[in-house]
Amino acid sequence: MIKTKAIVLHAFKFGEGKLMVEMFTQKRGCVTFVVRPSASPKGAMKKQYFQPFTLLEVEFDYRPKNDLQHLKSVGLAVPLASIPFDAYKLSITLFLSEFTLHVVHHEPVNEPLFDYLFHSIEWLDSCDHNFANFHLVYMIHLLRFLGVYPNLDDYVSGCYFDMRNGCYVRTLPLHGQFLPVEDAALVATFSRMDYANMHLFKLSRAERNRFCDIVLHYYALHLPKFPEIKSLAVLRDLF
Repeated sequence: MIKTKAIVLHAFKFGEGKLMVEMFTQKRGCVTFVVRPSASPKGAMKKQYFQPFTLLEVEFDYRPKNDLQHLKSVGLAVPLASIPFDAYKLSITLFLSEFTLHVVHHEPVNEPLFDYLFHSIEWLDSCDHNFANFHLVYMIHLLRFLGVYPNLDDYVSGCYFDMRNGCYVRTLPLHGQFLPVEDAALVATFSRMDYANMHLFKLSRAERNRFCDIVLHYYALHLPKFPEIKSLAVLRDLF
């Protein structure tokens, strides 16, 4: 029997009255559960537990030969105070939960990565203003836990950014996967953001969307079969 913290990434209907719920767990990495939500509000398997980025404490009898696991018990690890009630934060979590699912889907147990995701969600929930850049910071720093974080220390004005090799270069790469001078400068500036200082970076909507596109393209180059994120369009309209 395993008891672990878990982050809900995706849930969808599965048969009559059931949900298939994909979670990233602290002790087992990605695990898919079949859940029958309680019909009663007082039931143990509350439907609201399975919304994207809900932070849970779960217990289950792990059967490694089974693709689908069954929960024995579930409860909130940290109740979210603002995300479920804020349309802007909900749009961010909708996008980032879809994004995160594709990033960690085949990731083995990685507790530092789990802790980063868990505490990032807590940070967003506690932030009451100036969080429009949150998704950018989240995606940039997540790269550190995947072993593909680029070398961003060697920037000089007028250079290019080699997307394939993750570094700045002074001459055009022979391959076509690079950023022109203007975009390389954008990366140099905005990659310095973190949760504590991101409110100081005043991005226009066009700059924010362009930087988001660059980061997603970098993921697509470095993670196998990384797909288009369907919920990105909603985020573009709001931020």
